[in-house]
Amino acid sequence: MTKLLEPGYTLAVLSDIKRYNIFFFFFSLLQFFKYVFPDGVDTVIVKVNSEKNFPCSVMSIQDIQCPVYDLDNNVAFIGMYQTMTKKGAITVQRKDFPSNSFYVVVVVKTEDEACGGPLKYYPLLPGELIRGGDTATGWPKIKGQSGLIRLLQDLVLLLQSSIFTLPNKRSLDTVGRCRQESLSSVEEDDYDTLADIDSDKNIVRTKKYLCVSDLARKDKRVLNKKYQIYFWNIATIAVFYALPVIQLVITYQTVVNVTGNQDICYYNFLCAHPLGALSSFNNILSNLGYVMLGLLFLLIVLQRDIIHNRALMRNDINALECGIPKHFGLFYAMGTALMMEGLLSACYHVCPNYTNFQFDTSFMYMIAGLCMLKLYQKRHPDINASAYTAYACLAAVIFFSVLGVVFGKGNTAFWIVFSVIHILATMLLSTQLYYMGRWRLDSGILRRMLYLIYTDCIRQCSGPMYIVMFCNMFMYRAAYGLIKRPNDFASYLLAIAICNLLLYFAFYIIMKLRSGERIKCLALVCVLFTAVVWGFALFFFFQGLSTWQKTPAESREHNRDCILLSFFDDHDIWHFLSSIAMFGSFLVLLTMDDDLDTVQRDKIYVF
Repeated sequence: MTKLLEPGYTLAVLSDIKRYNIFFFFFSLLQFFKYVFPDGVDTVIVKVNSEKNFPCSVMSIQDIQCPVYDLDNNVAFIGMYQTMTKKGAITVQRKDFPSNSFYVVVVVKTEDEACGGPLKYYPLLPGELIRGGDTATGWPKIKGQSGLIRLLQDLVLLLQSSIFTLPNKRSLDTVGRCRQESLSSVEEDDYDTLADIDSDKNIVRTKKYLCVSDLARKDKRVLNKKYQIYFWNIATIAVFYALPVIQLVITYQTVVNVTGNQDICYYNFLCAHPLGALSSFNNILSNLGYVMLGLLFLLIVLQRDIIHNRALMRNDINALECGIPKHFGLFYAMGTALMMEGLLSACYHVCPNYTNFQFDTSFMYMIAGLCMLKLYQKRHPDINASAYTAYACLAAVIFFSVLGVVFGKGNTAFWIVFSVIHILATMLLSTQLYYMGRWRLDSGILRRMLYLIYTDCIRQCSGPMYIVMFCNMFMYRAAYGLIKRPNDFASYLLAIAICNLLLYFAFYIIMKLRSGERIKCLALVCVLFTAVVWGFALFFFFQGLSTWQKTPAESREHNRDCILLSFFDDHDIWHFLSSIAMFGSFLVLLTMDDDLDTVQRDKIYVF
């Protein structure tokens, strides 16, 4: 059926089963229309298109009843509704309307602010500042502000006087007191299992050419237990993180279903297939790949772990003295993190918005951090970071991510603080890696830095120093955030983590080939396959079907139809491909050094 009323808006109701236009027409501002479900059709998508961005409108789906709420101040009272500019879409199910029919109402709002338009400015005339007979003048407020400023000044003076009167002498007993600790309370990193009487760490770790045998001297059982803590810690973190997240997103979905407010969640409304209480089941289902491939990776690691333990029980010389020392705790943690990424990404897509975006990215930070730690552990098994230190640093990253989402938008002070911390942390970490942990942060640090520049850069710049300087050139691009200040801070921080991982990955492969080692066929196939899949995955990621950086109405302008099986959209394909790409990246880490399984450790270089 076709009906021409007034140009401006186009309404179409599409069957979700056969995907054809049931009817379409133009309508004016204050008209509403009735739609009856045909036999055999349980779900339809109501689409509204406008030729112009503004005026801002509200599309509402209401049950058949009187009166019809078709005014700006009451259109949100019943049914489902959403704001829109040029494009709007609502998926309607027959089960939600007992009469098997509903009204479609479109109302133009009085102001465009709800859709991201400019707020109208109504300046007051000078004579209107004080109404006739009104004694509420402005000076009492100024007086109150002066009193507040005076109070703050008094507090500052009091604090200063307290600081200057603090005693600046310490007793000799405090200075000379030795730290008393029981061995049971000392961490494994504090109690060094390397016998310094046989080989001093300051000599071994500062040789010009280090081999893996120099950094694989600690007891294997102690190190295995140390790296197993990575797995148990991330499993504990996953439980305590996931349960509140699941409860919160269920609450979000309940609020959407009860209120009918479609502006709470940023779906791709042109490809949102509901199931039960879930509004967009396809975006949740597409995350299943992360969970399944994470579980598959855990099984592969378990198989390798069992084979390696059997070789140790047979006193196999290759397992005892050859190849990269095999510690599987970090691999177990990586597989668990991949599974949790799928679960939390599914939770985020229950109701995607800016308040819960960190659910989708938290374990991406974990994965990037664990992969970098695994790369470093391969050649530095004795001096890798403990699980407690690593997860504390990752927690700090997630903390900054939340702060950036809440306070970072347009906040220059936040970006200055973050950029300074980022650059300092990069410099400290670079120094830690370059000196293999054998350095001190004290008053002589500046003198030693100048001496280092003179000896290692001006006189004879060594290979590792070149690499450190090259990588730090990219790290100093942290000033980009300070200059541009992107609105999506969480994605910006995640991009930093991924770029660091890619740089370290490229560095590892280059140094491996430079050291005369080779990459086996299986690992090479994994590298090439993973690179291709990552390329296609990023293409679909940057399609941008919705964005919580804009208003809900503006976000719907980016919505697109399904492209796979009339069920999945571009972002779902990103989920499929990125899960495969991350699984392939894990396989690269697992198989990259298989060519060294028969090489003595004193012939494997450290880099």
